[in-house]
Amino acid sequence: MSSAFAVSELLESPAATPERKRRLGLLFWICVGWLSLNVLAAIFANVLPLDNPLQQNYSAINVGPSLHHLFGTDDLGRDIFSRVVFGSRVSIEVGLGAMAIGFGVGAPLGMLAAYRRGTLDTVLSLFMYVFLAFPAIIATIAVLSFWTPRSLFKIVIVVGVASVPLVFRVIRASTMNVATREFVVAAKVQGATDRRILVKELLPNVAPIGVSFLLIGVATVITLEGSLAFLGLSVSPPTPSWGNMINESRTILQTNPWLAIFPSAAMCLFLLCLNFIGDRLRSHFDVSDVKL
Repeated sequence: MSSAFAVSELLESPAATPERKRRLGLLFWICVGWLSLNVLAAIFANVLPLDNPLQQNYSAINVGPSLHHLFGTDDLGRDIFSRVVFGSRVSIEVGLGAMAIGFGVGAPLGMLAAYRRGTLDTVLSLFMYVFLAFPAIIATIAVLSFWTPRSLFKIVIVVGVASVPLVFRVIRASTMNVATREFVVAAKVQGATDRRILVKELLPNVAPIGVSFLLIGVATVITLEGSLAFLGLSVSPPTPSWGNMINESRTILQTNPWLAIFPSAAMCLFLLCLNFIGDRLRSHFDVSDVKL
């Protein structure tokens, strides 16, 4: 009787119950809420009661945070809060756009190479490894330096192409772990077509890892865009972006630190939430750690 009770208690314990171990947690949903708030604010910035981010007010230069200007103003009297909200558009568009290109090209090639193997896998992998031999940040800076005039579209294209080999490697490795499992072999024995196996069997099992890497990739691209803006290679002023605002604050940092603090904090919180959500989703769908 005591043995049966012990087994029952073990199975119901938090450490042994997969459902409990896979809970995402309150902090996960707080991060989701914060990201959703940022994305919605970026989408509907034009209809929100915000000051024009380009409007200069020379009677309110380098003003600190107040009720009229929540984050203060910059050296041209422009509202920092408004510029932070509108500036999030650039970072979000670059992050999502670049990773959309990376996954749109790299993910299908990675799955196909891992499933077919042979010559196709060798050729694609060799090409991607050669691509990865060039430092992505150096190549991106070089291309954007010569591809003028710069625009948001060009930045998305360059960064998106640079992300293709990384996406290829992650999706290929994930697909190789799934392609030899019993349900895939059974589908082949039953005469399922390659397209059906790729879409119905492999894609649902690779997608969780892909989504996790997508979020982390977006965070990485946003950091890269901020670095490019700091070097003067992102969108041209006066278009607001988090990186541009941080770059502009260098000359007036001692007299107006708010111009650097608030965009830096906005970027930091956004990246922390993206990385935490991506890592939590990876753990949530990783059943290899679940022990009964």
